[in-house]
Amino acid sequence: MSEFSIRSLVPYAGMLFLMLATGVLSLLLIYPVTEAGLGAFEDPDSIANPFVFLFIMLVFTAILLLLFKWKAQPVISAIFGICLALVIYYVVSSLLFSYVPMLPASPIGVVVAVLVVLLLWYRPEWYVINVFGILVSAGCASIFGVSLSVIPVMILLILLIVYDAVSVNRTKHMLTLADGVLRQKMPIMFIVPKTRGYSYRKTGFSLQDKKEERGAYMIGMGDMIMPAILVVSAQVYAGGEGILSIAGIALPALGALVGGIAGLCLLMIPLNSGKPQPGLPYINAGAIIGFLICCAAAGSWAWIGF
Repeated sequence: MSEFSIRSLVPYAGMLFLMLATGVLSLLLIYPVTEAGLGAFEDPDSIANPFVFLFIMLVFTAILLLLFKWKAQPVISAIFGICLALVIYYVVSSLLFSYVPMLPASPIGVVVAVLVVLLLWYRPEWYVINVFGILVSAGCASIFGVSLSVIPVMILLILLIVYDAVSVNRTKHMLTLADGVLRQKMPIMFIVPKTRGYSYRKTGFSLQDKKEERGAYMIGMGDMIMPAILVVSAQVYAGGEGILSIAGIALPALGALVGGIAGLCLLMIPLNSGKPQPGLPYINAGAIIGFLICCAAAGSWAWIGF
């Protein structure tokens, strides 16, 4: 393989690493999140949960689109800053509470959350965004994964497959939202450079600029969070005694992780065209298929309920 070909594979390897890191960290956060009592839903088995999740997401998206239309950038920045700080606080304080109990978890969590927001505000370089993006994505995935049993998670992932395809290919409002976020250099998307000298701070990233080739790939944090939710839920609700595990990861959870990565590999084919692509149809489908295959291999069907 030529040097050029090897270099061209580096960004793809970077995206795969981001998904792997998010999935593994979300698994490591299961115990801290559970011990801290963090949960998004009271009844993890309720079929209504994924529809509530989708409704809240639609409302939040509509509010953001209106704010972009009204050019209320300070309000948007404040919303994202607060949400980001809360997630960082919960992740850091939960980890310290569970694994380093001799340290004051809450004060340290507050300090870290504030420092992270300031760093992202004043130096929003791609590697800074990606590092803290992994923390945020894994934290969100772990919180929702322990709060939703497998069937509601699978319903949610299927609903989001349809929603992502429609919002990118039909209504295109997701592209409008993503472009507005990227123009403000907000850390809710992973940025994977195509060249060594790329700087997100200097060049930015726009989905609407078609005059020249973009210097990086962009992938939404949702594309990392959603399959990781299934990974966590599979570990909690489809693992357990008698289920084969590898390095402590239950086989169904490992299948969801590997399946999501396989789906991302397939996504890279149309992604190479340079046109924005809906990622969840590939990634969620891969995670679900991988999960079901490994459930069959491990004989793990108790999560069905009969």
